[in-house]
Amino acid sequence: MSYPIHFKPIYQERVWGGRNLSSALDRKLPDGGPIGESWDVVDRPEAMSVVEGGLHDGRSLREVIESDPTAIMGEGYDPSRPFPILVKWLDCADRLSLQVHPPEAVAAELGGEPKTENWYIASCAENASLIVGLKNGVERGEFEKRLEEGSLEECVHRFPVSAGESILVESGRLHAIDAGNLILEIQQNSDTTYRVYDWGRTGLDGKPRQLHVEQSLKCIDWNDFEPSTLKPISGRSVLADCREFRLVKYTFNSDSEPLSLESGAARLVSVVDGTVQIGKARVTKGATVLLPASEDFEANSLGNATLLITDRFI
Repeated sequence: MSYPIHFKPIYQERVWGGRNLSSALDRKLPDGGPIGESWDVVDRPEAMSVVEGGLHDGRSLREVIESDPTAIMGEGYDPSRPFPILVKWLDCADRLSLQVHPPEAVAAELGGEPKTENWYIASCAENASLIVGLKNGVERGEFEKRLEEGSLEECVHRFPVSAGESILVESGRLHAIDAGNLILEIQQNSDTTYRVYDWGRTGLDGKPRQLHVEQSLKCIDWNDFEPSTLKPISGRSVLADCREFRLVKYTFNSDSEPLSLESGAARLVSVVDGTVQIGKARVTKGATVLLPASEDFEANSLGNATLLITDRFI
């Protein structure tokens, strides 16, 4: 029986963040300003995950992959290729900017990276909401007019949400997260975001944050009207199945059968509620672990628990 691979979180200050990751996920946060994001699995030049505990303790995710790409990622994996998925927790104490990520064809033109992501709402305030897509019938001309007038909220689709709901935000989909949401984000390994509108806010330095209006207008899907979330159901449910990854949710209780996690390709397991035993490791709420492709694992719940499995990203 083996250990899954666990990484040290990398915390990011954001003007819209807070300190809720401390109480919600039992995290020790760095001193200082508002923490909006915890990057829990990442393989990028500007941010690199480091293993915490186990056989690979102290090694970077990049070093682990390069040491044995077949065992870690699966047959035929190019060891120079960055890990394809970035896993984040988002503590949205305030509303995020209205933004869009570039579709693949447009990303190449703009010098950015495409980014499709999935939001799983782990918890939220009673009046929490999301902004995703356009209101029915809104056309580009009206959008640009409202943008110039500073009344863009009239064009976007804002709707209430509850804990356990999930939505896929594909490249090109206009979006923002409202205040009061704690979200697990599973995304392509990309950090390209174009802000089209920031509600008149200033950044942590007191100055207006940079906007990317021209780029955003090239990226927005103008036929994306009023999408909805997936509502929570018990047992197994597929939250996302796109070209970039698949995301499957499992809910357990004390009577649930063990979940077999067979070898063949790398998988990520994120525990969003409760505690789960995976191999030799007890994985608690908020943690994400990487299961090497070469090994079989079994997940056993320790009481009620919910986990998300990200796979098919190779």
